[in-house]
Amino acid sequence: MAPAVPRSGDAIFANVERVNAELFTLTYGAIVRQLLTDLEEVEEVNKQLDQMGYNIGIRLIDEFLAKSNVTRCVDFRETAEVIAKVGFKMFLGVTASVTNWDTEGTCCSLILDDNPLVDFVELPDTCQGLYYCNILSGVVRGALEMVSMKTEVTWVRDMLRGDDAFELQVKLLKQVPEEYPYKDDE
Repeated sequence: MAPAVPRSGDAIFANVERVNAELFTLTYGAIVRQLLTDLEEVEEVNKQLDQMGYNIGIRLIDEFLAKSNVTRCVDFRETAEVIAKVGFKMFLGVTASVTNWDTEGTCCSLILDDNPLVDFVELPDTCQGLYYCNILSGVVRGALEMVSMKTEVTWVRDMLRGDDAFELQVKLLKQVPEEYPYKDDE
């Protein structure tokens, strides 16, 4: 039997069960609106969206690894490319470009030209500090933590705030060595 070959984001997206994009977008919008009503402070909503995304990310990585046949990435640069080309395509139907690497190769930007979460969205003046898609930064952070990469993920540019693209900055804080709960010889 031939070894499993990593599948491209397009191939995975074609075979994944999907929900209606408008339903997904409107449901997410309703969640954000409810958080704004319940929490009142925009900064608290940003934190809650990030935490929700983190909780999703730590579970989503299992599905990603099971369906994509991606092998262990050799470094952070390769990991960022896999997230941008396979992960975003698999779960959102869009791809991102990876740019703005620092000299150490520990910080980069993921730039989304299209973002299905923001269809039909206009932020009112009272929500100018809101990072509407902050759930995505939490998803990326949570998924990377499950593969032993402690990261900081922040929004640099946001089209809802008048910028020309959606840009997430991903900074590798440390590579966590894998720990096993028991020793084989005991």
